[in-house]
Amino acid sequence: MKVDFSKRSRKSELMDNPEVSQQTLEEVLQDINRANRILGGNKATIRAISQLVSQNPRDSYTVLDMGCGDGAMLREVVLFFRRIDKKVKCIGIDLNEKALQIARKTSLNFLEITYLKRDIMDSDTHGLECDILISTLTLHHFYDEQIPSILKRFSKLTHIGFVINDLQRSPWAYYLFKVFSLIFIHTPIAKNDGLVSIARGFTKAELMQFSKGILGAEHDIKWQWAFRYVWIIKMNRLTQTYE
Repeated sequence: MKVDFSKRSRKSELMDNPEVSQQTLEEVLQDINRANRILGGNKATIRAISQLVSQNPRDSYTVLDMGCGDGAMLREVVLFFRRIDKKVKCIGIDLNEKALQIARKTSLNFLEITYLKRDIMDSDTHGLECDILISTLTLHHFYDEQIPSILKRFSKLTHIGFVINDLQRSPWAYYLFKVFSLIFIHTPIAKNDGLVSIARGFTKAELMQFSKGILGAEHDIKWQWAFRYVWIIKMNRLTQTYE
């Protein structure tokens, strides 16, 4: 079936089905993590965090991950802060209890991380205040009409800024992923959802449009390999820049 890349798909991902077993979900998340390691997706988020930290030096930081999944991104965040010898407290938020159980099991050596079952769409943000908020491969799960309120909520939670790392919607990304998945992706769900995720991804113009709803912030949106946009939102600044 031909894919219309002119607009974001509204097709659901199979892994979002609550009936997916924990074992299957764990195998799917292992596929996703493998793809991120090979393609360097998580490294892009770490580079963005490093930029915010270098510009806002302090002794300790609180990092909030919205849509943390199995915690793979937060474990890399902890390792980054250990390398630079800074204290960090990490909070992972996800609505999928099965994913959170996997996260807790695989984060036993990461005492810096706490996982909470919460809905990103929930207006109750008590206890979620942070220095830096991150959201990796999560925003594309939501529809255009939901995203402005999510971003406004993010902006209220963070003191320094937040980082959105998500997919570019493009034919190149879509068809190259088909080839990539033949070798590196093992589960049918991950093969399917990778393509759905790309079809639900963003253009730079769309992200720039969303940025207009976040006042008092500096926006830096850059394309990065492999077919990602890393969007850094620095709070309490008025100028918007797009490079």
